[in-house]
Amino acid sequence: MESGWDPEVKKYFRKVLNSISWGLIWMMAMVTAGIYFQFGDSGQHPLIFTILFYAILLGSLLLLIYYYYRTWRK
Repeated sequence: MESGWDPEVKKYFRKVLNSISWGLIWMMAMVTAGIYFQFGDSGQHPLIFTILFYAILLGSLLLLIYYYYRTWRK
């Protein structure tokens, strides 16, 4: 055990860092796919790619929200 660290503070700090990290990873992945690979724009690729991109975006957002709910309810 580290000297000076309360176990509850360490647990809370880990929750905060994990929440921020997973949120940023999700945002960077969606921005990269949507803007850099242009899956968010229906003019560059067939419409099925745009529909799949937004379905994956919504599904992964729901999974991220579920992760946040499960992490913070404890």
